[in-house]
Parts: sequence; C-alpha cells; structure tokens
Amino acid sequence: MEQKLTLRRILTAIVVAVTMTMMAKDTFTALEQQQISIATKGLFDKSDAFTVDFDILKDRDYSFPLPVGKAKLMKDNQVEITTTKGDAVKSMFSGVVRMSKHHAQYGNVIVVRHDNGLETVYAYHAQNLVAVGDRVKAGQTIAIVGGENGRVFCLFSIMVNGNRINPETILSLSSHRLLRQVLMCRKTGTSAVEVSVVRGERDAAKYGNASLDNFDVNADPFGGKNTLTLQLSRFSDDEWAYPLPGAKVISAYGSRGRRAHTGVDIKTKANDNIYAAFDGIVTMSQSYAAYGKCIRIKHPCGIETLYSHNSKNLVNVGDKVKAGQLIALTGRTGRATTEHLHFECRVNGRTFDPSKIFNHQTHSLRQHTITLKRNGQVIVKAEKGK
Repeated sequence: MEQKLTLRRILTAIVVAVTMTMMAKDTFTALEQQQISIATKGLFDKSDAFTVDFDILKDRDYSFPLPVGKAKLMKDNQVEITTTKGDAVKSMFSGVVRMSKHHAQYGNVIVVRHDNGLETVYAYHAQNLVAVGDRVKAGQTIAIVGGENGRVFCLFSIMVNGNRINPETILSLSSHRLLRQVLMCRKTGTSAVEVSVVRGERDAAKYGNASLDNFDVNADPFGGKNTLTLQLSRFSDDEWAYPLPGAKVISAYGSRGRRAHTGVDIKTKANDNIYAAFDGIVTMSQSYAAYGKCIRIKHPCGIETLYSHNSKNLVNVGDKVKAGQLIALTGRTGRATTEHLHFECRVNGRTFDPSKIFNHQTHSLRQHTITLKRNGQVIVKAEKGK
C-alpha cells in the first residue's frame, strides 16, 4: 500500500512538473506566436522611453548570429549573413523564444524576445532547434542555417516594439562587434519607436562610466570593475590641454635622490598660466604642506590630476572646469626653490608617470590606449602608428 502511495506521489509530481513546463512555454498569445512584427506588451507601461546599456555587458552576454558569416545590410534594416551549409545560428542576447515556426515568406523563422527589451529575428533556417517559451542564452545555438535558391544565409533583424531598427546602431556589420554605447528607445506613436544613441563609444572610451554632465566625484570611476580602458587618440583638441604650454621638464617622475618624486616638475616663468588637463571637478584648492598652494581635480575618465607650488589658485572646490581652462598661476609656494609647476597624475589615489599620458617634449597628448587598474597601475597597450 505504501509503495502504491509513493508511486502515486511520484506520478502526481511528474504530471504537475509537465503541466508547469507546458504553462511556462505557453506565455505568448497566438498572435505573438504567429506574427513577426508585433508590439511588445508592457514595454512602455511605466515610461515612454527606456535605455539599453551595452557598455556593461560581458563578452558572454553577446554573440553575433553567425560568427564566421559575412554580413550585408539590405533594405528595411534587414541583414543578410552568408555562410556555409550546416553552420549554427546563435542567439544574440539572452531571452525567451516568442516565435518558432515556418513562415510563408521567410521559411523557418525564430523571434527571440530579449531581457533588455529588444527582439531579434532569424529567418530562412534549414531547421529550428528551439520552441516557443524556451529560454535561451546569448551564444546558444537556436537553428541550423538554411537559405534560398542554392544560397546559404540567414536573414537577421533587430526590433523594438515590432519596429525594425538600424542594426548598425548596435553592432558593426564588418567586425561583428557589439558597439559599447547606450541606446534610448522612445515611443513616438501607437507602436512607433525612435532609437537614438545617448552615449556613444567615443564617450565611453574617453570617460569610462561617466561624463562631466553627470559626474559624481564620490562614485566609483571603475563602475564596479577592476580595470578601465582609455583610448587617448579619441580625445579631440578641446578635450585635453598640456597644463603649462611652453614649459620644459626640470625634474622627471620617479626616484630623486633618497625620495620618490611623485610628479613631474615643469618650468616657464613666474605667474605663468596653468591649465586644467581634462574636464573635471575641483576637489581641493588650498595650501597643503610641502605642496604649497595646490589644486586637485577629479576627471570622469578615472584620472585625478594635481597642480602645486602655485602663486595663486583661481578655482574653488566644487567648480566644474573644462580642459584648457585657466586654474592657477605658477609660483614657488611650499617646498620649492624656483617658480615651477609640480604636476601629478593619479589613479585611485596612487601616482603614476604623467609621461604615460603627455609627451613633455611636444606638449601633446599621447595617441595610445592605456588601461587603468584599481590598484593604481597604468598599462600602455598600443601606440598609434607603431
């Protein structure tokens, strides 16, 4: 009797599990399972706009649909990706399969509704490998590539609220690379959507996780990560300045006798103009021990700069300054034997050689990529043109 009861409980559990699984797979209406372009229910219930931050995604969170395929932009924002027979079609992001069926116009089609609010469409398959309601991960194989008229390809598109959007706002068709930027999707009609870039790769490369407009000096410049990469070649001429134009180095960064020299000393003349190296916010402007009159600026790019021995400070704590803005005059306050500027660069409170950023001979910004580490280490990755 006890064995029968146990068996009955097992069978009941199986039936419940199967029923729950079937219910989990049937989360879309019949129309959503049949129609490729359809508004996403609830997408704009809380607001008429939402953003998608692709800069925070890890490599495993994205996949090009056919990693070895060749992509070409077609009409109506569709992408034809040609490849070889038997190739695997991958899901671009994680999400749930909304549609998986044979379509009269596009053959075997799969539509995945992603967690970030986007939908992706994959068409002309030889075989679909997922069903409606299946949760898929980025990079998971969802189909075997097919084609038409002897040609092997996948027809791919990206949708927001049933509208195809330009895929080149999200990825590079030539390199298959995801663009590290922030998109805003705004509802402009019953189902129409306007997509715009609110922070592009250029800004992300320069400023990491912030720009001067929304910069919080108390926030973690690394955004929770351990490294931050800056592409100095992407800074335009009005986004950096050599702090003392016309100067010459009189003492380099590094060992100086028995003491470590934490910056670089550069000299012109007394009461010469000192300029902010980058956009930033002033966090110190006062006399400070051996530094004399000193200014410290935090920059959204993750770097902090310091300017000392000034005869006069011209900015106050909390001031927002632009690159090239006059902030002080050269002097010999503090422990100094001649009028000059002691200039420091720091990451997370630790100094590094300013020559990793500036060429002191030409008074120019280096054109390489640097990686800032949370422990204060700064690594030069690649010199432009070398």
